[in-house]
Amino acid sequence: MYLYVLKSLKHKRYYIGITDDLEKRLKKHNTGGVRSTRPYRPWELVHNEIFTDKTSARKREIFLKKTAKARKELFSKF
Repeated sequence: MYLYVLKSLKHKRYYIGITDDLEKRLKKHNTGGVRSTRPYRPWELVHNEIFTDKTSARKREIFLKKTAKARKELFSKF
């Protein structure tokens, strides 16, 4: 299971999510298959973390989405 961070190539936007197939998920974001990211296409994968189970990945996703300081630190790397 992966936690991933996408960066919009045209807008100052990031997207944090989890998936078990990074390539397939990135393609879905870039083809408009994800409603929340559709207006900000195209996207590029800028970061990913590997987890052994979905629960751990989800906990990390929630932490990043709720903690501005953690997001800021992570986003400053790219």
